[in-house]
Amino acid sequence: MTIQDFFNERTLQHMQETFSTVIGAPVCVCGPQGRPLFPNGLNALAQRPPRLTTPIRVDEVLIGQLALMGTPAPQQWIPEPSTGDVSDEQLQWVADFLKLMAAMLSSLCNRQKALRLRVEELSTLYRLTAEFTGQRDLQSVLDRVSKTVVQLLGGRACTIRLLSEDGQTLRIKSANNIEDKNIIKVDIPLEDSEIDREAIRTRHMVYVPDLGNDPRVLFPQGARAEGLISCLAAPLVYKGRPVGVIRLHSDKPYRWDRYEQALFYAIAAQAAAGIVNADLQDQAVTAANIKRQLRLAGDVQQRMFPHEKPTVPGMDISAIYVPCFELGGDFFDFIPLADGTLGLAVCDVVGKGIRASLLMASIRAALRAHATNIYEMSEIIQRVNTDLCAMTETADFATLFYGVIDSTERTFTYVNAGHPPGMLFRQGEVVSLSSNGGMLGVNPDWQWGHDRVHLQAGDLLILHTDGLTEALNFQDEAFGSERVQQAVRDSLAAGHTPKELTQQIRTRLRNFAGLQTRVDDLTIVAITVQ
Repeated sequence: MTIQDFFNERTLQHMQETFSTVIGAPVCVCGPQGRPLFPNGLNALAQRPPRLTTPIRVDEVLIGQLALMGTPAPQQWIPEPSTGDVSDEQLQWVADFLKLMAAMLSSLCNRQKALRLRVEELSTLYRLTAEFTGQRDLQSVLDRVSKTVVQLLGGRACTIRLLSEDGQTLRIKSANNIEDKNIIKVDIPLEDSEIDREAIRTRHMVYVPDLGNDPRVLFPQGARAEGLISCLAAPLVYKGRPVGVIRLHSDKPYRWDRYEQALFYAIAAQAAAGIVNADLQDQAVTAANIKRQLRLAGDVQQRMFPHEKPTVPGMDISAIYVPCFELGGDFFDFIPLADGTLGLAVCDVVGKGIRASLLMASIRAALRAHATNIYEMSEIIQRVNTDLCAMTETADFATLFYGVIDSTERTFTYVNAGHPPGMLFRQGEVVSLSSNGGMLGVNPDWQWGHDRVHLQAGDLLILHTDGLTEALNFQDEAFGSERVQQAVRDSLAAGHTPKELTQQIRTRLRNFAGLQTRVDDLTIVAITVQ
């Protein structure tokens, strides 16, 4: 580093000319070795030893000199010599002047150096911000941060610990230049780490002069074995939310100056933003994968539902199912039985999403297995209930309407396990097929009975889940049974088929709810007797 690193050639030549004019003798700006930078014009003087030299320093480093090359001419501010050619008093005045100029140049160079450092820090922070926030992998961000801190601040090592989701534990996520990995494998309860707790609580850096002898340090022996002496801990905070702590370690006693601390704190702030950004990226990727899996699971679930309506002599059957999410908790099913009858089920499992869909699949499998092997309807439901109670918690329950259509005898035998009543429309009247038992999955000892109705030509049977009657509009009004019945009567008057009738009910429901978000699955089954 020389004075030419701080001033250009033109400025140095101008300084040299100005100093020479003021003193009345040639003054030369020299490099650290004392060689004149611009000897032209000094002629033979440049070949002589200087009469006086004054050093120019930056942070105690010699970067140049000011050299008096000749005898100063009399000036108003220099006392006249009393005897001789040049008095000691004259030389002292010139020397003092050169020292003043050298001090001024040293001050200018120090300021320029500090300014350059600030510019470099800003440039570094800008670059790091782009690097940290550009990384999509969280571990890559953490490793990049720890490596950058060591390189920029000249420390021995850097470690990063992130807070657990509950904010109670610090878990090591990155360590740069730590040879003994065993000393950083342990998760640290935040309440046990006074240094980290103070950094997070105060949002300020914590300085530890000697890790091996500070009572706040949890593992002093490990620090001594690793050769770590001083430490600076900074909180990782993003928008007021702490995410962890970053530590910079030195292998010798060291106190970081305010500029180094400011840079470390700024890096910690940018690192926190990068960590949160990478974490959000990870969450977005995970969410996208989950959404894809849910969509595939939804496709599988949709294939469980009957895609063709069953053929029953003298009857027309239609059904619709509209899940609230990718996976639903409702299901309907048509089960051909050995005696030529048809089992018909409509079920609603508590909750939504994956949990409800798994329960739905289990109930459907249990119902199909028992219905095809057991004749007594009440026993079928009891066994389904026993299976559900055995494999679920108390909070997991379902409502089920299960019936068997006998087209030969023209009867409909059913069990209602806590499900919304079915509706039998006959000659303008509505017969409620109400509940005759509790919900499934609550009590393994519960029992159910069954009822039977004889079907007549012109009868219409409607089965549905509560996603129909309990759907709300923006005034929090429920669609209700009366609106369902009115929609059915209007559809019957129009001579609609069961398929057209279910679509008519769904259209009425859409018009009623408007853009209100649906919060429940919708299942409707319609059967007409010819």
